[in-house]
Amino acid sequence: MNMKTYLARKPLRAAFAGALVLGIAAPATLIAPAAPVAAAQGDLDRAVAALRGITTMKANFTETDRQGQSVKGVMTLKQPGKIRFQYQDGVPLLLVSNGKSLTWIDYGVNQVQRWPISNSPLGALLDPKRDIGKYGKLVPTSNSNVVSVEVRDKSRPEFGVITLIFTRSASSPGGLQLASWVALDSQNHRTTVRLTNHRYGIAVADKAFTYRDPRRTTRRPR
Repeated sequence: MNMKTYLARKPLRAAFAGALVLGIAAPATLIAPAAPVAAAQGDLDRAVAALRGITTMKANFTETDRQGQSVKGVMTLKQPGKIRFQYQDGVPLLLVSNGKSLTWIDYGVNQVQRWPISNSPLGALLDPKRDIGKYGKLVPTSNSNVVSVEVRDKSRPEFGVITLIFTRSASSPGGLQLASWVALDSQNHRTTVRLTNHRYGIAVADKAFTYRDPRRTTRRPR
């Protein structure tokens, strides 16, 4: 089945709706537990500094669901709290955050869903109130150049769990580059998002985090 046909099937399209936001086909090459390496002292603080050090960023992403189906696109990030996942040509999906709420748009069926940033595992990346230093813990990896941080709020299990995976990079904010994340929601929806071709500190207008509401074709961008 090609990706266009796959995404045209509503139940599977809905699975992708949960993927980036809720949705662990764990990246074994990064966090395989066979030979765990103890995290370096201060790595959690460095991970926090790496995220807080990003003002703007663009990166290519590959999103893979638990069935092994993948789709690609471009992620644009602007702190605090703004993000846009623009899917590849032919995939009529969009995920965007305006800094307060995440909005999922399916142009194929003219549907829009919205929820607070804090209600998603992505809150660890976007929500300034979601302190990964408080809710995160280091996870042993098989590679000393990889730092893995699992973030969960035990008092709010409905927020799900996200594992942020960094690689050491002197040219990245805080000396760590966000390479991927693995998300698991409270309904056990799982996905992996991998990032490549990171570009930091680029000019990004706020209008990049608006969208065309397909329910009202004459409505101005949100």
